[in-house]
Order: sequence, then structure tokens, then C-alpha cells
Amino acid sequence: MLRELTDLALEAPSSYNLQGRSIVTVTSERGLGALTEATGGQPHPQEAPVMLVFVAESGAWREDRADVWETARSRGAWSDAFATALPGDARAFHEDLAARGLAREYAVKDAMIAASFLMLAAEAAGLATSPMNGWDERLVKEAVGIGDRDDLHIALIMPLGYPAETRIHPGRRARSLTCFSETYGR
Repeated sequence: MLRELTDLALEAPSSYNLQGRSIVTVTSERGLGALTEATGGQPHPQEAPVMLVFVAESGAWREDRADVWETARSRGAWSDAFATALPGDARAFHEDLAARGLAREYAVKDAMIAASFLMLAAEAAGLATSPMNGWDERLVKEAVGIGDRDDLHIALIMPLGYPAETRIHPGRRARSLTCFSETYGR
């Protein structure tokens, strides 16, 4: 089940199809303990059998992604011209992002899309998740063995397991306050 869920998450689209995100599955007592410390003692890493750490790879555009381009080309998803131009286009786009200090933000967005895919798939499978955003990034990175990598960032950590209880939905704001047509606020 865990492999199926992570495979579904990795089907999520990403900018330029660079697939610059990874998922680290943490199940060991040591790893869960480190994530508990990284979250300031929150109960989720102590209670869930699995913690997923979504890693955003802001330097993916610098790496060789020929496998991505060739797969798309060989499947007929991309024309030869498009596949040939894409590496240069992606590099120029990401160099601009880096120059404007936005490389991390864009990588985190791609990782969050994958996390959202996994959350929906887990719900459909009868599992529970709870996206966590309250943690010390340095400690999470150390817990998953990337403490020395400035090009890798923690987008989200997520407990995964069977729900211990049925929670009552807390509700959402009225649609008229959050969904607009053509312009914000209308």
C-alpha cells in the first residue's frame, strides 16, 4: 500500500517535468524519535506508524534529467524539437528564479503538489494523513540524512496510518468568502 501511495504521489505534475521532489519514508523508532524532536514533541510522529518527508530539490534543474526528456520523447508525449529545447528553457527559467531568490519556493510548490496527490490517494484507501508544517527544518533534514544539503528543502512532513478515530469535520468558510469570479473579492 505504501509503495502504491508513493507511486501515485510521484505521478504529480512538476514544473518542466523535472520531478525535483522526493519522498522519504520513516518508520524506524530512531527516525520517528528524531522527527518527534524536530516537531517540538508533537504527537503525530509518536503515534503514526509511518511519517513521510517531502523533500523539495531546488537544484534539480542543474542535474542531468536526460532520462525525463528521453522518456517523454520515446512515448510520443513530446516532439523531438520540444524535448531538445526543454533543457535549455528549463535552465533559463530556473536561473532567473535563482537570481530572484525564488528557487526554494518553486521547488516546495512541486513537492506540495505531490504531497496533495498522496493525501487524496490515502483518503481514498481509508487511511489518514495530517500535513504538518510546524517543525525545525534543520532537524528534519538531519533526521533524513540531508543535513548538509543546501539544495534540498523540507516541503512538508506527513503522518500516515489507519485512523484511530472518526474525526468530525471542523467546517470551512462560506464559498462566497473564498471563491471569486474574474477578480479577487468579487
